[in-house]
Amino acid sequence: MKKSLVIGGIAGLLGLCLCGGVVAGGAALVSGGDDTAADAGNPDTAKGKVGEAVRDGKFEFTVKSVKCGVDKVGSEFTEEKAQGQFCLVTVKVKNIGDEAQYFSDSDQKAYDAAGTKYSADTGAGIYANSDADTFLNQINPGNQISGVVVFDIPKDVSLTTVELHDSAFSGGVTVSLG
Repeated sequence: MKKSLVIGGIAGLLGLCLCGGVVAGGAALVSGGDDTAADAGNPDTAKGKVGEAVRDGKFEFTVKSVKCGVDKVGSEFTEEKAQGQFCLVTVKVKNIGDEAQYFSDSDQKAYDAAGTKYSADTGAGIYANSDADTFLNQINPGNQISGVVVFDIPKDVSLTTVELHDSAFSGGVTVSLG
């Protein structure tokens, strides 16, 4: 019952945020990054690697670590089990802009060697981050957060890249995980 309430609350908040972006007269459409997503998921066109700072729009990202093969996240009372395996991507996000900007794990993508795109698992991300740093967190200019973005992928798949976005409408920047 708790899980359905959490997921229902998340869906409601995301709906409100998306409606707010549309009502804002398209301002959200132009606030994104300046990179294109044409080469999304291709490790040969990655602009960064683990441990390196990369930028998209108003955010500077540093992938600190990647851990795959995780069966569940959370504590014994509030846990989420993977459909396949969880890949936990620990990322530092710094606001390099001149105004507050929201970071959301749902804007982040991951890819395997075949170019298959995987979305972040926001529900699992809430359980993996006790302070919810990757769920709709507003970051003021000059401030930074660190958190875990969770991807639920098949057990026989390995991620090769992540595509990090400062908003749902930005081009994103690709980081090689190899």
